[in-house]
Amino acid sequence: MPFVNTTDAAEFRIPGVVFSGLASPSRGATETTVWRVTLDPRNTGGTHQLTREEIIVATNGSAVATLNGVEYALVVGSAIIVPPNVDFSLSNPHDVSFEAIAVLPIGGQARIGGGTAFTPPWAE
Repeated sequence: MPFVNTTDAAEFRIPGVVFSGLASPSRGATETTVWRVTLDPRNTGGTHQLTREEIIVATNGSAVATLNGVEYALVVGSAIIVPPNVDFSLSNPHDVSFEAIAVLPIGGQARIGGGTAFTPPWAE
């Protein structure tokens, strides 16, 4: 299916975060996954790593991205390029929600701590 209406996007929730799946193999994509991520206000985020490069583009609000211990302020229109196998977290210390679009090649996986790599459900 080449078109995903925002109202039809599958939503996946973990505490303080909503992932809206836009493009993935289960939605017809063959090379790239795309999702919208919404962080609740005052969300501290969790550190994780990715097995492939991920790009995150801020679309609403602001957040703090931490990449290998270095903090970056994400504001509307800015982007961060997360290399593979690097500690990364995204937090929202502000009083309003933060939204972004994330892009990851199909086959990219996440790893929390020293755990086994897994494909997030919004990227399947």
